[in-house]
Amino acid sequence: MKTVERALQEAVRRLPDCTDTPRLDAELLLAHAYGIERDELLLRPPTAPVPAGFADLLDRRCAGEPVAYIIGHRAFWNIELEVGPGALIPRPDSETLIEAACEHFARGDGPERILDLGAGPGTLLLAALDQWPRATGLGIDSSEAALAYAQRNAQRLGLAPRAQFRRGDWAKKVTERFDLLLCNPPYVAENAELGPGVKEHEPAEALFGGADGLDDYRRLAPEVGRLLAPGGLAAIEIGYDQGESAAALFAAQGLEPMLARDLGGRPRALLIKA
Repeated sequence: MKTVERALQEAVRRLPDCTDTPRLDAELLLAHAYGIERDELLLRPPTAPVPAGFADLLDRRCAGEPVAYIIGHRAFWNIELEVGPGALIPRPDSETLIEAACEHFARGDGPERILDLGAGPGTLLLAALDQWPRATGLGIDSSEAALAYAQRNAQRLGLAPRAQFRRGDWAKKVTERFDLLLCNPPYVAENAELGPGVKEHEPAEALFGGADGLDDYRRLAPEVGRLLAPGGLAAIEIGYDQGESAAALFAAQGLEPMLARDLGGRPRALLIKA
């Protein structure tokens, strides 16, 4: 009978051409095949035969389908989110925005009202609501598919009473002021190279921001000032090479953006204080 470790070793040999993290991908897929969490797979390896469906999962990954779509969920901050086709997969880099907000509100009670522009599957808003139990929030996205994931995630996490999601075009028709504004706009330039399977599977409207990747920042920059309550913070994700170019768009509106870096030391967010 094939052991868990042998199955993982064989999977790792198959995966390097389609992923930079073959061992991690193999562990996540095998745990999913067994119907258990990755931690359990590693700490208490099952003695039952390797599920026959594991081979199909590997085939899907080798064809470029993201692991998060295959297993149907992705961890972010302190929560687990359902994801799938039509929803942008949460990335660890986006946690930079939540970290910055935690630092900004460290000395107080935290934000009372939170706005997430481009909410996707609810990634940033739900992580923030989980972080600050007294807060309520509004998430806006143009995609019905993404909003359906967001609604289900809010329900499953017990956050639905505090989270409202609606379809919209960035901040149009939003007249309220918020203590915390979170935004991860599309910022990939049209001709930029992406990792395996990203362009083929994830929604283009959540990835690409025009020829230079800045189209949506041009639309957001004039809105941020009016959306922030006194003492509030806007945390807006950027590409690693957009620190100066994106910041200039907000500075032209009389704002004073500061740069936040991710764990790798790369520019990752613009922070704007009211």
